This record gives sequence, C-alpha cells and structure tokens, in this order.
Amino acid sequence: MPGLDRERIVALDKRRVWHPYTSMDEYAARVDPIVVVRAEGARLFDADGRSYLDANSSWWVASLGHNHPRLVAALERQARENCHSALAGMTHAPAAELAEALCSVAPRRASPPGHQAGPADHRPGLERVFFSDDGSTAVEVALKLAIQYWAQNGRPSRTRFVAPDGDFHGETIGATALGGVELFRRPFAGVLAECFHVPSPGDPAVSLETAIAALSDLLHRESDTISCVVVEPIVQGAAGMWMHDPAYLSAAREACDRHDVLLVADEVFSGYGRSGPMWACQHAGVVPDLLCTAKGFSGGMLPMAATLATERVFAGFLGGRERAFYYGHSFCGNPLGAAVALEVLRVYEEERVLERARPKAARIADAFSKLGALPGVARTRALGMIGALDLAGDAGYLADAGWRVYEEARRRGAVLRPLGNVIYVAPPLNIDDAELDALLAIVSESVAAVLGAGARGPA
Repeated sequence: MPGLDRERIVALDKRRVWHPYTSMDEYAARVDPIVVVRAEGARLFDADGRSYLDANSSWWVASLGHNHPRLVAALERQARENCHSALAGMTHAPAAELAEALCSVAPRRASPPGHQAGPADHRPGLERVFFSDDGSTAVEVALKLAIQYWAQNGRPSRTRFVAPDGDFHGETIGATALGGVELFRRPFAGVLAECFHVPSPGDPAVSLETAIAALSDLLHRESDTISCVVVEPIVQGAAGMWMHDPAYLSAAREACDRHDVLLVADEVFSGYGRSGPMWACQHAGVVPDLLCTAKGFSGGMLPMAATLATERVFAGFLGGRERAFYYGHSFCGNPLGAAVALEVLRVYEEERVLERARPKAARIADAFSKLGALPGVARTRALGMIGALDLAGDAGYLADAGWRVYEEARRRGAVLRPLGNVIYVAPPLNIDDAELDALLAIVSESVAAVLGAGARGPA
C-alpha cells in the first residue's frame, strides 16, 4: 500500500501479522517495531528516518550486505527474461550454470600426488545439486535422500538420524527432529522422527574427547539403524554460537566411514565464508556425503537453497523410475533465485570477499576478547565473521538479559538480536571498516550499560 505512514503500518502489522519467534501478546502490547523502508549495505532504514547497523545480517542471510548492486542488476536482468519455469523435465541456464559453479567451489578431498581416482574413491567431492527454497528444506532433502538411499540400496533398516545436542537445522518436521534446542522441539515431540542426540563438542560443559567418544560408541552400537549423522560444522548457531574444534568433524567423518553411514553437513549458517573459509568443513579438510546451503547462498535476496551430493549418493537413485527421488516444489531451482545465487559466487570471487574479510574477522575477535574483561561476561569467542559472548546468570533462549542489551543497542543505532543471554554479531562479510568499528563500539557500550560497567566498554 503506497503512501502508508509509520503509524498505519504498525497498526496493520499488529492487527494481522503473526511474527516468527515472537511472543505475540508481548509484541502487541509493548513493542515499538523498527519499520524498515529501505536497506543498503550493512544498514536498515526505518520509516522514522533513523538507520540501524544490521548486526546479524537479517538472520544471517545478507552475507554481501543489503541490495548489493550486482545482485540487484542480476535479478533485474533475469526478471526481464524468465521469472519462473519449472525444473521438472526441463531446465534453464541459471540453474545449470549455478549447479556447475557450486560443484566447482564445493569441498573436495585432495588426492595424493599422482593418484588416479577409481571406483573405490567413493568421496572425491560433491558432484550433484538438488535445489530447494530455504535451509529447512535443504536439510529435509538431505534426510529424505539418506532414508531413500539406504532403503533401495540394501539397508532398509537405516531410518534413524544422529545429531549433536544444541544443533538447529530448521523448521520442517524432519529438520525439527534433528534439533537439539528443546524449546523448539517440545511442541512437536509426538510426531518427530527418531533421532539420537549426542553430546555437543561446542557445549562448554562437554570435553572434545567425551563428544567424540559418544558419537563413535553410538555408531558402533546402532549403525545398522542409522541413515546419517547431521552436523552444524564448527559452529552451532542457534545453540548460542557454540564453537568446536575441527577435530570433532574429522572424527565424525572417520566414524561414518568406518560404519558406512552418511555424513550430512548443514552449512546453511556456517557456509559462504561466515566461519572464515568458504565452507566450515574446510577447517577439518572434510568432504561430507551431503551438504546443505541457503541463507548467504542467495545473498539475502531471495528464498533459495541447495543440497549437494556425492556421485555415490546420486548413483543410488539410478536404475528405474521406481528408484527416482520423487520430491520437489513449484519453485525448485527458480530462475530468479538461481541467477542471483550465481552472481553471488561471482561477487565472492571477483571482489575477493573471503580475503578482504580476514582483517575484519580479526577486529571482531579483538573486540570480543576485550569484552571478556567486563564483570558479568561469562565467556567470549570468535570465529571468522562471528563474535559472541555469554552474559552471566540465567541461560537458555528465554533469558532476559540479552534483550536489555538489544534495547541499549537499538538506542545507539544497531539491531543486535540476542540468543537468550548470548550477545553476538554476524555482520555482512563486506561491511565497511568504519561501520564495523561503529558496530563493535555499540556492542561494547550496550553490554557495559546493562552490566553497570559505565558508559563505555573496555578500550
């Protein structure tokens, strides 16, 4: 509706819109929402004329900032040619080119010098791409692929999943079954698929050795019933930015190889340079059997996702119509999303996004390390373009302290959505240095204000 003023937008919103992850009675009674009318780079612009630094890239999707001009141009070009044509039984250039580009940058196992790959090399790399629309669906695709693969390749009893505690893999029923955040699982417990949850190596109360041993022991006992192990490699986002040693991922790959269980890497959050390299799996030099990507995949422009598979998994669906993967949706591999996602990869390469993010990551790590000196900060951590701290006191997603920091940050010009008592930043990888410094200063000041440590944080 053109011409609506801020007051009217808020009134309509509170009357009709059901917001995600929101207590709607509290929202309707007390929240004065930011009304975004424009977004550019690392900033959101409100209808009241204020701008805010977007500290979490609008739920981790705007990896290249908002409205990157090259992505907008790619969208406009594609919209003039083909907004949508189905991918069932036909194709189009954006989907074909994107699949090729994705496979070229996907994690790949390095062969020894002089080695010639042969039939025994089951996992040289990820060679096939199944498109979908968001991270939850990308994970759902992986789960269905794993179940069907074993059902029609000699191991029909393999119907269960494994995931670490604290994992978050999305909102569909299958993905919810994997989730290790009990608050999100509880309402659906009676209808979820069976999933073994093992101790997380990112949990500060769990040692790396304990986590590895628990996974190894489970696979030794139950591999005949397990279709796949699903992990958030290196960093578990929704759990509270839990970060773990790459040795866990290496051990998971080794255990899956030993028991011939599929390994699924959910790189929806950690991929596309968020943790440093293009893929978090690269911290451990690991190639999964299935890899899920979304969020930064399309630069925050459109709902678009993909599940990458090895040739071995793909081959398990050949041999007759009854063995095909009967799954998909109307906008699977849609031309608009594919064109934008392809341009994202070009921007990453041509604008040297990962290389230029390294010094920014160092600034984040330094700022959060200094915040660890504040009384009331329990611990800090940083990895790539992620910085996080835990406030002392009540833990869990419903803790209130983080929201007090959110309010302080909003007053200072930043959107800093907490995870309970966890305060974190995950800004665009290409955020301007001056804006990054401004964001980190706001974080420092806001945390210090809530903890009563003065107007400013540590120097």
